[in-house]
Amino acid sequence: MRFIYILPGWEGSAHDGRVLRDAISRLDGFQVPQGQYYLVDAGYTNANGFLAPYRGQRYHLGGWTAQNPPCSVEEYFNMLHARARNIIERCFGRLKGRWAILRSPSYFPIKTHCRIIMACALLHNLILQNMAEDPLASEDGMMQDNMEILEGENDEPEFITHISTSNEWTNFRNTLSQGMYNSYRARGH
Repeated sequence: MRFIYILPGWEGSAHDGRVLRDAISRLDGFQVPQGQYYLVDAGYTNANGFLAPYRGQRYHLGGWTAQNPPCSVEEYFNMLHARARNIIERCFGRLKGRWAILRSPSYFPIKTHCRIIMACALLHNLILQNMAEDPLASEDGMMQDNMEILEGENDEPEFITHISTSNEWTNFRNTLSQGMYNSYRARGH
C-alpha cells in the first residue's frame, strides 16, 4: 500500500501510456527491472514489464458471481488481475482519505500543487513505515501484509527502457493465464 514512484504535473487528460513513457525515459525515472512486471489497467499496452488485462473480456470485480463465474482463460485472468489491481485503487483512496487537500480542486500554482502531492505521498509512506498499525486500515477492511523484500544476486539490474508490445510478452501473458486457468479448473470449477 506504498507508493514507489510519483510523477505529478501531467494533465488528467494525458494518455496513460504517454505518462508512463515519460516516467521511464527520465534520468531519475521509474525503473522496472528486466524480468519483473507491474499490473496496469487497460489504458496501457500489454508490454514487457507491464501486464495488462485482456481487452474485450469482462474485467470489473462485480462482473463475476458464483452463478456467473469466469468461463474462459481470458476472463479468469482478468478476474485475478482486477483483484490485484484493486489494492492499487485502495491505496489511492487511502491517500485521498488521509489528506483532505487532495480531495478537491487545487487553486495553487502547478509547481506548488505537485509538491503537495509529493509531500502527501511521502508522508503516507512514512506513516505506513513507522506506525505499528495504520489507522485507516481498519476503515477499509485491509489487513496489513508483511512484504518480504527479496535481495537479488545482481546489484545492477538491467531496466526496461522502452514500452512496446511484442509476441514474446503476449505469449508470456497467455502462458501465465493458461496455467492459472488450468489450476482453477483442476480445483473443480
